[in-house]
Amino acid sequence: MTLNEVKVGEKATVVRLTGEGAVKRRIMDMGLTKGTAVAVVKVAPIGDPIELDVRGYSLSIRKDEAAMVEVRMKTFER
Repeated sequence: MTLNEVKVGEKATVVRLTGEGAVKRRIMDMGLTKGTAVAVVKVAPIGDPIELDVRGYSLSIRKDEAAMVEVRMKTFER
């Protein structure tokens, strides 16, 4: 599953990045690295961009960038 498929309010963990070169580096520089927890806060009305909570800060990324981030859904937490 990729990050652009995660619904608002859901949490996931980054598994790997599929982008290459400068695009992959840019995504990593934004804090989306393997093992990072991420929550989808909201999505713009037309679906782009997506607002995320990553490492305690808000991050907005484009839908095509989110499609390059493979994630695993978080299990229920108490």
